[in-house]
Amino acid sequence: MLNSIKKFIKKKFTLQTPNTLFKGIENGKSNFDRSLLMKFGELNKDKTFYVIKRTPGTGLFSNVVFVLNHLLIANKYNFIPVVDMHNFKTIYNEKKSIKKNKNAWNYFFENVSNYSLDEVYKSNRVIIVSDKFFHNFNYNMEDISFKNLINKNINIKKSFLDISKRFMKKRFGKRTLGVHFRGTSYKQSAGHPLPATPNQMIEIVKKVIKKDKIDKIFLATEEKKYLEIFKKEFSHKIEYIKSSYRSNKNDAFKIYPRLNHRYKLGREVLIETILLSHCDSFIYLNSNVSSAAIGFNFNDNQNRYIIDNGMNSKNIIFAMFYWYYKKLLPKILGGF
Repeated sequence: MLNSIKKFIKKKFTLQTPNTLFKGIENGKSNFDRSLLMKFGELNKDKTFYVIKRTPGTGLFSNVVFVLNHLLIANKYNFIPVVDMHNFKTIYNEKKSIKKNKNAWNYFFENVSNYSLDEVYKSNRVIIVSDKFFHNFNYNMEDISFKNLINKNINIKKSFLDISKRFMKKRFGKRTLGVHFRGTSYKQSAGHPLPATPNQMIEIVKKVIKKDKIDKIFLATEEKKYLEIFKKEFSHKIEYIKSSYRSNKNDAFKIYPRLNHRYKLGREVLIETILLSHCDSFIYLNSNVSSAAIGFNFNDNQNRYIIDNGMNSKNIIFAMFYWYYKKLLPKILGGF
């Protein structure tokens, strides 16, 4: 099936921006450019399916916010959305099925509509989107424009919600502080927020513990060294998911150290994000994970504390060193 889909795309699919796709509609015409429609069969002649795919994609919640942006488009033009991360592989896809699923979207989330991929690819009117994250797309899952879509379409698999509930019941305290402490690649990511240093994070955690009367800390970090720092500094309060993959290198998607490693990376970040969203207080840096935790909004009364270190350089070479340079500088000279 994938080869035939790709041939269709190569031959007919010329979408460059969302506005190009809907140029006819925006100009008051009754239909969009029919050359962008693909025909795979004779089913559903009265419906237009909108296939959302992203190959190879990036982090789990970057892919989610990509889907959200396309759901806005599908809703606007009354298209029926489906997410295809089966024929179009992502960095989370495993070679073998996960719980009878080969669609990586369905590893973690329910379908966004009531139609299967099998039916879509036998239908008469199908649009397949570009992999590109367009400049006018919204990166922020906590944005009000996504609120209804998250509640309606981004339905987390019940098994992950159940795991999170059991963890909270066993490991959370009367008042729990969630900490999302990014390390590894985030220190060198061009055009991204500059992450906190360990000293910054420890300082703000101590303040929030006192202010919000915290008795437990739930830490989510992908850097092994940061976990060890927190275990030493907050030994009687710290909780974390022991099985989550951590390293001091940016190697999570470069190696394959355990069975179903790619799936487990997605599972772990999803559960950590659910737990962060439930915490009574939350310390974070702007990232897709923190945006998702706030967007899911499992705790309406959560106290939130953002660390703003500014942005890294957009120059890829300079960005590799800028965080380390700022870390060495005293505050009076512009350091952290």
